[in-house]
Amino acid sequence: MQKVAEAVSLGHPDKTADFISSYILDRLIEQDNSVKYAVEVMLKGNTCVLGGEVCGDVSLLNLDDWVKNALRQIGYTEKYAAIWGDKAINVSKVNVINLIGQQSPEINHGVRQNGWGDQGVFVGYACQGAKNIAKAQFLAQKLNAALYAQALSSKNLGLDIKTQIVLDDDGHIATAIVAIPMKEHVDLQKLIFNALGEKPKSLIINGCGDFSYHSSVADCGVSGRKLACDFYSAFCPIGGGSPWTKDASKADVSLNLLARAIAVQLLEDYDECFVFLSSCIGQSQFQSAEVKFVKNGQTTWKKLFCAMTPHEIIDFLGLNKPVFAALCKEGFVHHPFRLLTQDKLRLVL
Repeated sequence: MQKVAEAVSLGHPDKTADFISSYILDRLIEQDNSVKYAVEVMLKGNTCVLGGEVCGDVSLLNLDDWVKNALRQIGYTEKYAAIWGDKAINVSKVNVINLIGQQSPEINHGVRQNGWGDQGVFVGYACQGAKNIAKAQFLAQKLNAALYAQALSSKNLGLDIKTQIVLDDDGHIATAIVAIPMKEHVDLQKLIFNALGEKPKSLIINGCGDFSYHSSVADCGVSGRKLACDFYSAFCPIGGGSPWTKDASKADVSLNLLARAIAVQLLEDYDECFVFLSSCIGQSQFQSAEVKFVKNGQTTWKKLFCAMTPHEIIDFLGLNKPVFAALCKEGFVHHPFRLLTQDKLRLVL
């Protein structure tokens, strides 16, 4: 059976939207590390719409500057705009529309009582292989990173990049697909082959032919729309919602990260490990916690005991610090974790 995975760069408009929200959250955590935050972003052309809720001892007076600085960190600088003109987002022309309000007082009350700010089922995954993710996903991300690094220093390549890898039954690359803006043709085969470590049987670059109009000029970017890229492609169910645009009291962030950390820790000599956690809004204890192990096609289920409150989990994961832009840039599945001790985590036989 073929295995397929996709990756997108920060220059893709959906990921640009994720990064802008994550960047703003970092600036607010610098003011108040207990800030409560849920802000979605939509980008179209040179307009950035911010909508959501914030609660804390913070000021939003610098929102315009934060949005533009986030764009510059991605690579959408004034120099980039001079190269691409009306074919890409122009940081100097960006207009910010602020629709941010206050967090619901009922939700805030539950969170202050050390409960979760959301409810749902959250899934962590780990498998044998590089970075403990599926080979197709690892290669798609590796290729995307190599192309993005090249584009950052190029006058002919744009930052809005998508890559896709299809593996055959033997684990070799059947097809590699690349979408990358070009002002003039650039031969990328050597870079692609070096990044992948092998020559794909088939290579497709810009399937529509010309690709010059890009970013939010060519596509509307909305936060939380690249979940398969953010999580584990099709190799694992997606738990909860997007890990971006929210502070750590939201289970979408913390419990997805915790489930991934537990899966990596418990993987050992199994082929795959799936961790399922569920929470209730306003409550601190897990509603359920289970692990699925896969070894040589055989599946084993075990109950999981995890004695950690939301505040302890947030502290354990380091999510009360301005780390969200870095998490968004690198991908949360690559976040370094400490091991949980046996008094905090154990399997129930």
